[in-house]
Amino acid sequence: MGRFGIAIRFAALAVVWGASFLFIKVGLTGLSPAQVALSRVCLGALALIAIAAWRRKPLPRDPALWGHLAVVSVLLCVIPFLLFSWAEQYISSGLASIFNATTPLITMLIAAAALPSERFTKARTTGLVLGFLGVLTIVGVWQGIDVSHELTAQLACLGATTCYGISFVYVRRFISWRNLDAPTIALGQVCCGAVVMLVLAPFIATTPVRLDTPIVLSMIALGALGTGLAYAWNASIIAAWGASNASAVTYLTPVVGVLLGVLVLDEPLAWNQPVGALLVVLGILAAHGRLSPRKKVGEPVPV
Repeated sequence: MGRFGIAIRFAALAVVWGASFLFIKVGLTGLSPAQVALSRVCLGALALIAIAAWRRKPLPRDPALWGHLAVVSVLLCVIPFLLFSWAEQYISSGLASIFNATTPLITMLIAAAALPSERFTKARTTGLVLGFLGVLTIVGVWQGIDVSHELTAQLACLGATTCYGISFVYVRRFISWRNLDAPTIALGQVCCGAVVMLVLAPFIATTPVRLDTPIVLSMIALGALGTGLAYAWNASIIAAWGASNASAVTYLTPVVGVLLGVLVLDEPLAWNQPVGALLVVLGILAAHGRLSPRKKVGEPVPV
């Protein structure tokens, strides 16, 4: 694929991942949080199975590998999808997308604690400080801490990004050295997540369902595109541009998420939210050396 085609995929990836929070919000008008997460992971699994069938590449047969993929699926799909869906009952889709952008910084913090090769540097420390200040700004700590559903929802978003961070470190430690391609890893993760959600569904996804065209289309877009095809796009972008350049999607997804929330859902936007988001993005840039001549390899943000 040529440069133009990769650029198109990059733009599409930013839009689809940024719009995921809008799709969750629309889905919640007729589905419970658990039903949104179930629809998302199952439709994503079907999309990735279709891609695997088209690629005709055999799946790994190592039982230990599938055990590791099952662990990652809980950390990367099941828990975060449930937490983000629950949180968006109480906060805007734009705010959820902003919190999602903290993933690279939280990943860096967890990696520094778990991996000897990922020790803190001056750049990483600066990035984490900026990111922490950004989160405090988004929350608006000067207004006082009011223990409410809104605060709990924001903490749930941070819990989701923490799961993402743990999953990335787990993948580096137990899966990356096996030299599997990204689509195969994504297929294993999402399919295992779908199995887990299907097992849990009779217990957590039993409320009445109301479907209409916007809800159905949002779930298809969230699952088949945002959780399925987008993984394949991301793999091709990394192969063409490298992980560092591909991770620039991190800076665009919250912008897309906030804009769609304001324009499509007429969500309010307090001044501290974009300011905090800017601090988070600056923290990511600083942590990965992009504010200095030396660059570090980044990690794309999942949604």
